[in-house]
Amino acid sequence: MIEITPIPAFSDNYLWLFRQQDSVEACIVDPGDATPVLKYLDDNNLQLSAIVLTHHHPDHIGGVPELLQRFDVPVYGPESAAIPYVTRELHEGDHVRLLGIDFRILEIPGHTLDHIAYYAEPETQEPLLFCGDTLFAAGCGRIFEGTPEMMYASLAKLAALKPETQVFCAHEYTLSNLAFAQAVTPDDPVVAERLSQEQEKRDQGQPTLPSNLARELQSNPFLRCANDDFKPQLQESPGSALATFAALREWKDRF
Repeated sequence: MIEITPIPAFSDNYLWLFRQQDSVEACIVDPGDATPVLKYLDDNNLQLSAIVLTHHHPDHIGGVPELLQRFDVPVYGPESAAIPYVTRELHEGDHVRLLGIDFRILEIPGHTLDHIAYYAEPETQEPLLFCGDTLFAAGCGRIFEGTPEMMYASLAKLAALKPETQVFCAHEYTLSNLAFAQAVTPDDPVVAERLSQEQEKRDQGQPTLPSNLARELQSNPFLRCANDDFKPQLQESPGSALATFAALREWKDRF
């Protein structure tokens, strides 16, 4: 059984640490800051066995050099000149085995051109996805380097995974994303109920993550661009799902 723990960092990042139950070996996903990772490892008597990266932004790779000073471990990540620490470059369709779990690599450009995701279907639990800053709970990442076409295709690739897939994204953006979703679909009871549930978690100091794909398909506007219900909320009436996505992303950028 794999255990996945969110380690908070900066103002809203989650650095995901995973390990097999009862094992002292652990992997860390997107360690933008080494300090909380080292503290968690020391507090729990764990040894780092690998570093897993989704893309090159500093809040995802900034802690790698310090971690490598202490642990001589492989660094998995995309082929990218911006990440010199990577020792195993990964591309679409590659497989990597980490702590007994087979992960399939998905290339999901849009947020950045080098962005990848790690998807696994463990035998003893639900599928899991580490998707960095591409798919968020009730939202998606900003398009910094790619195009709307790239991001739309990347999200479609993730949306096609099994609906029970647990989504481990990298930021606690859920409440603000749901506020936007409610602006897009103001009369949607599913969005309203989810906002209430997630607000209760945050009021209790709990993370809203992981999400799952079934929930995202019901309430994430960026995965519902073929839905005509919210097109009246847009300033214009796009014709295609891609045009709707582009309009939604532009709206969210200034929301």
